[in-house]
Amino acid sequence: MFTFNTTRNMILARIPLILLCAFLWNACGDTPPAPTPEAEPSTSPSEAPPADPLIAPLEAAHQRARFLEREAIQFDLLLRFGGKERINATFTLATNSTQARIQLRDSSEIIVRGNQSYHSPEHPQPARVRFDAYTWSYFFLFPYKLSDPGTQWAVYPDSTLNERPYLARKVTFNPGTGDAPDDWYIAYARPDRSLIEVAAYIVTAGQSQEAAEKDPHAIEYLDYTEVDGVPIASRWKFWGWRSTEGLTQELGSAELSNIRFVDPADNFFNPPSNFVEVQ
Repeated sequence: MFTFNTTRNMILARIPLILLCAFLWNACGDTPPAPTPEAEPSTSPSEAPPADPLIAPLEAAHQRARFLEREAIQFDLLLRFGGKERINATFTLATNSTQARIQLRDSSEIIVRGNQSYHSPEHPQPARVRFDAYTWSYFFLFPYKLSDPGTQWAVYPDSTLNERPYLARKVTFNPGTGDAPDDWYIAYARPDRSLIEVAAYIVTAGQSQEAAEKDPHAIEYLDYTEVDGVPIASRWKFWGWRSTEGLTQELGSAELSNIRFVDPADNFFNPPSNFVEVQ
């Protein structure tokens, strides 16, 4: 899967998916898969190998190189599941996926530095910190991290989703890539512009691939807007997904606003001394 840099930080790639599935199970009754493992580190633009020709149009459409030239991206996220507000916060993410700061509307904060996460002492729900620290950041960064090491891309034969044609690409993983190389993900992009509109996925940790394929999910990226030449989705939807049916039950939605590239101060991602490290 795609990471938040360092090998240990599969937390920011695979664990978000399992945590999300667990959350959706609590909200919607789906059976959650088991926790997911780590993968290989991302690469900087100067270190990245030549793009896989199967995903090169997607990376070009998403202006990945231009995105990674900037230091950080900031946006407001309003997320709802089951009609209820789940999170309302300002996110600031390092574009190289090494650091993040989440400033919630209740004035509490979460800070991520590599595989370590911290929260302010007044955070009302410490048990949710690790989930919120990584999950939403991962979904935001997904379209700009398709070339992570260990990925193997192929054309997905069924390129129709809910009766619409797509450019469909399936990614699997080399043996030894994280602890769950049997995971797969399918990116659906519009043929006319190559922007990812849907990403379906399974999580195999703790269960067989056959079992995981009984409960796949998907995120839909909507309403792309250009920010300094980089297209960024300003609305998300979360769905159940089936290979024969496409998107099925809508599970949640999110609105992103005030999206902009920023240059944080040197100490912006440093946790204050009174912040609590999540164990």
